[in-house]
Amino acid sequence: MKTYYKILNLDGTPSNGGYDGFRYSLPAGRKKGKWTPEIKDVRLCSRGYHVVELEHLLDWRGMLLCTAEIGGEFWHDATKTVAGKIRLLRIVPGWNGKNLRLFAADCAEHVLPIFEKRYPNDNRPRLAIEAARDFAMGKISIEARLKARDDADAAAIAVATYYAAAAYAAYSAAAYAEHAHHYAVGYAAAAHYASAYAGAAGYATAAAYAAGCAAGADTAAGADAAAGADAAYAAATAEKKWQINRLRFYLGLSA
Repeated sequence: MKTYYKILNLDGTPSNGGYDGFRYSLPAGRKKGKWTPEIKDVRLCSRGYHVVELEHLLDWRGMLLCTAEIGGEFWHDATKTVAGKIRLLRIVPGWNGKNLRLFAADCAEHVLPIFEKRYPNDNRPRLAIEAARDFAMGKISIEARLKARDDADAAAIAVATYYAAAAYAAYSAAAYAEHAHHYAVGYAAAAHYASAYAGAAGYATAAAYAAGCAAGADTAAGADAAAGADAAYAAATAEKKWQINRLRFYLGLSA
């Protein structure tokens, strides 16, 4: 049986679109939430209740994670499922600010060698990762965390023209941005974990993709664009798989 997940705001309202004013019935302890009112003629992205599987959690943002059961009519696409009705089964306690900040730091650190291989004397991204962990553990102030983030951001901007993979790795270290887009250079700064994990993971994947593209092109003597694209896709896929396995660890889920 598939396990589905729903990401919400803390009060049970939708955090990724949905009906204004709608509030899901939240589970409490072993007590499941109530079934939602059933919707007929469901349509992906426009009509019905949407849930995701574990491997697509990083595509969505929100501060509360619940497992869910679906009912009625349902449809799937590559990244999500829409159903006529759902009910929330349990809150996943591992989805919290501390764990998600630590997860974001792990994602950034995993691709940090891409940056440090090119710029071994620039420690700003590494210091930002250390600050992210210290902040998650309550060891430093938000001001110190933001200062380290800004320094890593400056490092990314400084190298962006020269080597995209290194720039994305540095952006991953800096990614505590509420509106960070996975492949964008600019973002609005905020220290909010509900988007930090997605920003860091997205930039880390972009770093792996860019590094794989460069490596594939080098292997093919710079002449085979297809080889570069294949290597980039393989690198990004491997990075996402690593991220999901790491997320499992923080959420306390079995493999």
